[in-house]
Amino acid sequence: MTSSNPADTSVTAGSTAAGSTAAAPTGPRVVDVHAHAMPMPLLRSLADRGLADVSAVDQGIVRLDPKVSGVGPGAPLPLARSQHDVATRLVEMDAAGVDVHAVSLPPFLFATNADDAGFATGIVAQGNDELAGYVAGAPDRLVGLGYVPLGWPGVADEAVRVLDELGLAGIAIGSQGGGKDLDDPVNEDLWALLAERNTFVFLHPSGMPAGPRLKDYWMPQLVGYPMETAIAVARLVFSGTLERYPITLCLAHGGGCVPSLRGRMDMGWERKDVAHTNDHPPTHYTDRLYYDTAVFNTTVLSRIVQDVGVEHVLMGTDHPFELGDPTPRKTVGDLGLSEADTAAILGGTASRLLGLA
Repeated sequence: MTSSNPADTSVTAGSTAAGSTAAAPTGPRVVDVHAHAMPMPLLRSLADRGLADVSAVDQGIVRLDPKVSGVGPGAPLPLARSQHDVATRLVEMDAAGVDVHAVSLPPFLFATNADDAGFATGIVAQGNDELAGYVAGAPDRLVGLGYVPLGWPGVADEAVRVLDELGLAGIAIGSQGGGKDLDDPVNEDLWALLAERNTFVFLHPSGMPAGPRLKDYWMPQLVGYPMETAIAVARLVFSGTLERYPITLCLAHGGGCVPSLRGRMDMGWERKDVAHTNDHPPTHYTDRLYYDTAVFNTTVLSRIVQDVGVEHVLMGTDHPFELGDPTPRKTVGDLGLSEADTAAILGGTASRLLGLA
């Protein structure tokens, strides 16, 4: 989708955009836990620092410095208008039959590959400030998931600021950060905090393995992201992190490759001493996680529901990217579940986890 105006648009608290219809109170609340925003004040500020090119915003494109985006220099990144225009987002939400978006920044704004602590933490903090401003444009329809500077000392401090000062509903994390994996000791205080507070945490891949082998055919996102999620989760499992800290963790893209590795990881735990790191097999921990519905295949999604249970599957679309799900209610409806189970996936469970009234 393209933007016709680079200006920000917000709506008065409790209102809806012109031409949109208020979320219809017919049936259970529908909550999308996987939605993204790139607030224009953040992009303009980055441009002022020479870290972004916003000259093609009216064509729906932004270019970010690799230190911020983690992708190649000059790469055109899609910037749908709803990424920075609340009114447009509300129209799109109404069209999809979605009541609430849990909005997080996309991985292009995580500064995952930055090698300077001050730079990374500064970008993250500014991103959270602007995300809070964005969701405040429609507080009855939008909640924010603030990012944290993984891999850097003081990562838990930003989580406290996000939750207590900015008042966001939860935390978003990447799959790595600061040159370190999620199970690195530097992140230990973060996991302790999030487990203690029972905070909703959304894991979105922020890198990819295999480097040059994935450079063609859009494979970084089609293949790299699912692989990256599996690596990140496997490290959390085998390191004992999820045993020590039972965090409320939801995985983007249906967990990527995690569901298909269930048997293999359990087999390794049973047969390899080096992988027998916990009191329970890996599925004991992965079954406690939550998985969004953005897998684009009814059979695959049905298997996830079968494996982990209806209560651990949350509706997620990856809005507004082109690889997202434009008809999420149909996606869930096609599973053929009971009315109660369908309602749980559509938003009942997410409402509870996010503390929505």
